[in-house]
Amino acid sequence: MDLLRFVTAGSVDDGKSTLIGRLLYDTRQVFEDTLASIERASQAQGLDDLNLALLTDGLRAEREQGITIDVAYRYFATPRRKFIIADSPGHVQYTRNMVTGASTAQLALILVDARKGVVEQTRRHSALAALLGIHHVVLCVNKMDLVDWSEARFREVEAQYRGVAAQLGIESVTVIPLAALEGANLVHRSPALDWYEGPTLLEFLETVEVPNRGLDAPLRFPVQYVIRPQSREFPDYRGYAGTVAAGRVRVGEAVRVLPLGATTRVAAIDRFDEELREARAGDAVVIRLEDELDAGRGAMFVAASDQVLPATQIEADVCWMTDLSALEPGRQVLIKHTTRRTRAVVAALIDRLDVEALARVPEPSALGLNDIGRVRLRLMEPIVADEYATSRETGAFIIIDPATRHTTGAGMVRAVHAPVPAGAP
Repeated sequence: MDLLRFVTAGSVDDGKSTLIGRLLYDTRQVFEDTLASIERASQAQGLDDLNLALLTDGLRAEREQGITIDVAYRYFATPRRKFIIADSPGHVQYTRNMVTGASTAQLALILVDARKGVVEQTRRHSALAALLGIHHVVLCVNKMDLVDWSEARFREVEAQYRGVAAQLGIESVTVIPLAALEGANLVHRSPALDWYEGPTLLEFLETVEVPNRGLDAPLRFPVQYVIRPQSREFPDYRGYAGTVAAGRVRVGEAVRVLPLGATTRVAAIDRFDEELREARAGDAVVIRLEDELDAGRGAMFVAASDQVLPATQIEADVCWMTDLSALEPGRQVLIKHTTRRTRAVVAALIDRLDVEALARVPEPSALGLNDIGRVRLRLMEPIVADEYATSRETGAFIIIDPATRHTTGAGMVRAVHAPVPAGAP
């Protein structure tokens, strides 16, 4: 079975946590002791029925306020597929948490209340999904029971959202009417929606094809750790541990080690107590090289034929995640990209995304909490970065405050500027 990662998003009280709770409940993924706990908590809230949102709202503050604050991850499986769900919060102040949940997702479920239709947070989360490279969006028109299961209202909301998706360049949109509280059209069809001929939500999730773009990208292997046992059994062992970020690597293949620039060949690929002939994107392995090179944490293995050069300047879309300070031109920051850290200077703020109008405002003076804008960064040390559309893993980074060491932003690379090699025409 393959694995599908998806994130739920949308505005406050659109029913995200209830949808996930009902999906887990109707697919029999809830243990008896967990169900008993939810029953007690529901009774304590004065409810006659189960509050299935409590299956994901695990923080005390979430249960007291009836909102989602942190990202909750849930796992379930059907005979056809395995799933990892990231339930993200709907409040504007927790937009940064939505970015965290969506950063590894292959598909986004965006919920809207059938009564309210598309609102600002719907557009904000859709814009973030597009920026984060999520090309498949399922619009769940929830609470259809509160609009008398009206097909006309469903079509109206669908038309609203397809207009937003077209503006954002979202490639694939599937729209499903449902009522999460009742479980209508999640796992089982509802007679009240007999006018709808498409799949239920679970049917869609089990059958949607989401290609792994990382497999088709050029080889990128960031070194995380150098293994030197120096034991009697392995006196000369030198292995480079890490996770293949993109592409594939095979034993005998010629690779170039950056930023060193030296070329060598792969002598062996180890995983636990076995040797592999090939490792692919997502595989955590140890690579041994034919030559002993000065390559440590932060080094990057690429194919020898790949002419990529370490970048000294990048342009990126940044989501600013702190209200303690703003991102301004001239500010010095730390960049963590794959396994490498480097200092950088904000050379320019190119624009800011106006979420309401879905337009870009040129040359803002600063980016504040939850703002999204395009930034030019000048790097103190070069990094091997790719455009985010090519590789999520090597096209993403986080911004760290060098004084507090707090994570203050997340970025997606849109353009890479490498120095021209000496002697180039």
